[in-house]
Amino acid sequence: MADEELRRRFRSARREPGLTVLEGFHAYKHALRFGAVVEIAVATDPGELERLAADLAPDLVGRISDGVEVVDAEAFAGLVPQAPRTGVVAIARRKEADLGAALADPREAPVVLLEQPRNMGNLGACVRVSAAADAAGLVTIGENDPWHPDAVRGAAGLHYALPAVAAVERAPRVEGRPLLALDPEGDVIDAPSIPPRAVLAFGTERHGLSDQLLAEADGRIALPMRDGVSSLNLATSVAAVLYALVLQRPRG
Repeated sequence: MADEELRRRFRSARREPGLTVLEGFHAYKHALRFGAVVEIAVATDPGELERLAADLAPDLVGRISDGVEVVDAEAFAGLVPQAPRTGVVAIARRKEADLGAALADPREAPVVLLEQPRNMGNLGACVRVSAAADAAGLVTIGENDPWHPDAVRGAAGLHYALPAVAAVERAPRVEGRPLLALDPEGDVIDAPSIPPRAVLAFGTERHGLSDQLLAEADGRIALPMRDGVSSLNLATSVAAVLYALVLQRPRG
């Protein structure tokens, strides 16, 4: 494919609702591992992809470079705003995410709810830790798209590892999933008392959760912090709460 056509295709994919752009080895690796449908992948050195896979993803050896189109470094640099050092980018179809199915997941696993997340990299980090902690899903309220390529990059492609549901209008309510709001005025978190299937709501670092969502919540929890520290990074807060719950799970 000609260089200019490739550039047009990658620019277009960043705006298409059904597609996303995977930037870098880890995003590409996780997308493949968790069943992404890749439309095109481009690399400067497919052999290097195989070497990385041998070290970091042996399950993908022999597959990760299959069908990858080779381009030179100059052409590669023009495909995305910040060319990854690992030398691979791809266009993939988004994974369809069903909110009802995520909420109906029978496992003792929470759903993460982000209200009005602003920073795409931070949003992606929330997806990444939610996948790592085996949450039932991640849901956003607001106009920002959790499948934006910057969020997918921040998540290292782990949008494909769990349902990531975009832009619902209000907090989902379903029997058996109480809504718990992270709020500085809440009770200090006591992980054993938190229902394992709760919907855990997180707001922005500056404003927190909206009054409406706080009013709807079944309870409020807070992370203990040193005096004088006003807030935690959003993804750090999500990680702290999720892993407080993970550590309560029986170990098999």
